[in-house]
Amino acid sequence: MLAPALVVIGGLFGGGLADALAQSFGWFPALGMHDLELDAWRAVLRDPAILHSLLLTLYVAATTTAISTILAVALALALRGSSARLPMAILHLPITIPYLLAAVGITLLVSQSGLLARVIANLGFIDEPRDFPPLVYDPYAIGIILTYVWKETPFITLITLALLRGAPEELEQVARTLGATRRQCLRHVILPRIMSGLLAAAFVAFAFTFGAFEVPLLLGETSPPTLPVLAWYEYQSLDLADRPTAMAVALIIAIVTGVLAVVLLRLSRRFFNV
Repeated sequence: MLAPALVVIGGLFGGGLADALAQSFGWFPALGMHDLELDAWRAVLRDPAILHSLLLTLYVAATTTAISTILAVALALALRGSSARLPMAILHLPITIPYLLAAVGITLLVSQSGLLARVIANLGFIDEPRDFPPLVYDPYAIGIILTYVWKETPFITLITLALLRGAPEELEQVARTLGATRRQCLRHVILPRIMSGLLAAAFVAFAFTFGAFEVPLLLGETSPPTLPVLAWYEYQSLDLADRPTAMAVALIIAIVTGVLAVVLLRLSRRFFNV
C-alpha cells in the first residue's frame, strides 16, 4: 500500500540527489560538460572558507537545537497536566508563521534600531538605540538562533507533550512514593521514557536548521556565510560553471546530516533500545 507513495518520493528525492551528485563531478550537458572530474570537490575541500562556513552552520544548528530542546521539555512538563486552550493556542502560533516573516519580526524586535533597543533607551539604560548590542548581522549569529529557537521550540514541545501524555504515570507515582525528588524522578523515570522520541524531534530540528538558508541569508553576516547560504550564492552565480561547486557544497550538507542521522540511530538503539 505504501509502494506508490514511496516510489514517487524516492524517485523525486533520489533523482534530485543523483543529479546533484553528477553535476558536482562536472557532468553538466547544458554547458557541454560531459566528462566526470573532481575539480569542484578539490576546490571545496581545499577552501578554508568552506570549513569556516561548516563550523558556523554546526554552531547555529547545535545551539538552536540544544536551547529549543531544553525549553521544550520544560514547557511540556508544565503543560502536560493542563487542559487550558489558550496556552496550546499560543504554542501553535509560531508554527503557523513562515520563517521569512519570523526573521523580519526578530529584526524589528532586537536590531539596534528595533523596538527593544528603543524601549531600553527610553528607560535610560543606554544613551541611544545604536548603543544596544548588535544581535542581528553579528558574528555570533544571535538573531538567527533567536529566530530558529522561537520556531523550533513549539515543534519539539508538541512532540514531547504527546510522549509525556502517552506514557503511563504509575512509574512516576511509585518513584515519588519511594522518596524520589522531582529532579530524580525527571532524570531516572521521565527522561528515559521519552528520550528516543525527544532525540528524533531534536534531530529533525537540527537537520532543518542545518540545511535552511532563508533566515541566515536575511540575518547573518556575509562572511563567512552558513553552508546553505554559500551553496545558494554559488547556485545563483551568473557563471554556470560555478554550478558544480554549488552542488558539492549542497552535498556536504546532505552528507553531514546523513552521518549524524546514522550516529543518532545507533546511539538510540544502544542506549534506549529503539
